[in-house]
Amino acid sequence: MHSQPAHAHSAQQPSTPAPTTAWTAERIRALGTVTTVPTAAAIFGLSRSVAYDLIKAGTFPLPVLRFGRRYRIPVAAILTALHMPTEPDPPTT
Repeated sequence: MHSQPAHAHSAQQPSTPAPTTAWTAERIRALGTVTTVPTAAAIFGLSRSVAYDLIKAGTFPLPVLRFGRRYRIPVAAILTALHMPTEPDPPTT
């Protein structure tokens, strides 16, 4: 009688991605006025390299600010692209 090692079944099951925290409007606004390309890429579900490729091709879907060799993405543009409010909701009384 042949028995399979205990790990044989787990190797055949598809892996699931690790859970991530959702990018809410509050989390995005908390980034400040501008953010980095890797952060903007993560918000849109892009890899860092794809985001830089799009920037270099001039096809990144958001305004890109260049400071020397560094790129920054305006947070307000991210919120607008995602149809999220750029200002927090006023507190209710």
